Amino acid sequence: MFTGLIEEIGKIRKILPGHDSVRIRIQAPRLAPELRTGDSVAVNGVCLTLTETQPEDFEATAVFQTLKQSTLGRLRTGDRVNLERALAIGGRLGGHFVQGHVDGIGSIVSVRPKGDSRMITVRIPAGLMRQVAERGSVALNGISLTVAGVERDRIAVSVIPHTFENTTLKELAPGGRVNIETDLFAKYVDRLLSRRQTETEIGQWEPGMEE
Repeated sequence: MFTGLIEEIGKIRKILPGHDSVRIRIQAPRLAPELRTGDSVAVNGVCLTLTETQPEDFEATAVFQTLKQSTLGRLRTGDRVNLERALAIGGRLGGHFVQGHVDGIGSIVSVRPKGDSRMITVRIPAGLMRQVAERGSVALNGISLTVAGVERDRIAVSVIPHTFENTTLKELAPGGRVNIETDLFAKYVDRLLSRRQTETEIGQWEPGMEE
């Protein structure tokens, strides 16, 4: 479990394809000394388990399914990524509960100044729209953000200067891709409502009725 508060921007040092997975080595001089093999780290919002640690970098393995369902499959040597260690028991929750399980990939529509902040508009998969609400929470590339607006197939988030300057958000441009994780509680509510609707439809069906 994570909070969506980025601790360091890491740099991809090496990507090593395997038979059914990819090993990713990430430079992170601030976090690496505190990490141990087996720890969980969110990389651009994707929870990965560390397989090796060094004083200034670490290595993690991502299976091809993870690469397919997230933007990790688009990473190249030299790319910068948002990093966050797993939430420690008793730690402060400054953002919101983030699992590190990406729900979909969004596309940047625009990045516009709004006072001292930035307003970022993102087009997201249709199936995720019912899991976001204005003033609710969403994680983009692992960053906890508040939804400022919802319209058809897109959402807008307002980003304060500190978050914009200390994450990879400042590198985004229209057409760029971001990992999306919707709010954990919104997912549960959506699942319960979907199940109730399904049970209601089944309850109304009788043998011999046409589909």
